Amino acid sequence: QVQLVESGGGLVQPGGSLRLSCAASGFTISTYVMSWHRQAPGKERELVAEISSGGGTRSYASFVKGRFTISRDNAKNTVYLQMNSLNPEDTAVYYCRSRLQELQYWGQGTQVTVSS
Repeated sequence: QVQLVESGGGLVQPGGSLRLSCAASGFTISTYVMSWHRQAPGKERELVAEISSGGGTRSYASFVKGRFTISRDNAKNTVYLQMNSLNPEDTAVYYCRSRLQELQYWGQGTQVTVSS
């Protein structure tokens, strides 16, 4: 059974930090591009960060660049998103995605709420 499970979300104050994890099972992520996406209420899902299969190339949306870091541990079949300097605009459901060309898998998401 192919599955991606996000964890690490929760409530954090502005300026705080969270680390999200995405654990894959049923397949190995080593050949897949991994990415994090988020969706706030009433908005479209948007790409947050992406990392190449080997981890050598990372890209970020402009609104998180310098604050968020995506990483992966292929041996653990897990991808991470370190989020620092969070602000209320970061509040959203964060989703993990694995992609190999047009084949993609999505997790169920984890809620991140930034509020004082």
